[in-house]
Amino acid sequence: MKSLGYGMIGAAALVLLSAGFAGQAAAAESDKSALPDPAAHKAAQDGKKFEAGRWVLPDGSPTYDVNRDEANPDIVKKVDWMTYSGWRRYHAECHVCHGPNAEGSSFAPALHDSLKTMDYAKFLQVVASGQIRDVAGTKYIMPAFGDNKNVMCYVDDLYVYLRARSTDALPGGRLSADQRAEKPIEAKEAEKSCIGE
Repeated sequence: MKSLGYGMIGAAALVLLSAGFAGQAAAAESDKSALPDPAAHKAAQDGKKFEAGRWVLPDGSPTYDVNRDEANPDIVKKVDWMTYSGWRRYHAECHVCHGPNAEGSSFAPALHDSLKTMDYAKFLQVVASGQIRDVAGTKYIMPAFGDNKNVMCYVDDLYVYLRARSTDALPGGRLSADQRAEKPIEAKEAEKSCIGE
């Protein structure tokens, strides 16, 4: 068996490294979402009001408040606390299966797409109880998180973040502390009560 020389190994490493940089560039490009879908965004925002430290729709379901720069819509100026908290929780608990920015993976669907049609009640049911889907003989299993306080104490925040992603009101990518509203006292109290601190 003939061994590869260092030159050949170096060339292979260079090709892999180049592919990695190309993948990173593609991932960075995919972080930029389209402008919000006007109809979906309107439905997720119509009649919203700030109540008890969070944005809610007339039916009581939580919603987001995302402000983008008018001159450069790829820039998020400010998000409400729940959206920011949902972004943090999603990347702590959900992105391993559902992919960065809720865009899916080979393990689980893109929640960016699922939340376009999934309502709040169905979202709570799936997260709490789990779900098994059979697609062409392949079983996809969403585990139940009903007993996981790191998920259930922040399930509204997760929903709000994913709704903002599903309407493209919130582009993919990182959020900084400078881009978020202050944590409302009601959110602090709810967290203490749920986590048990």
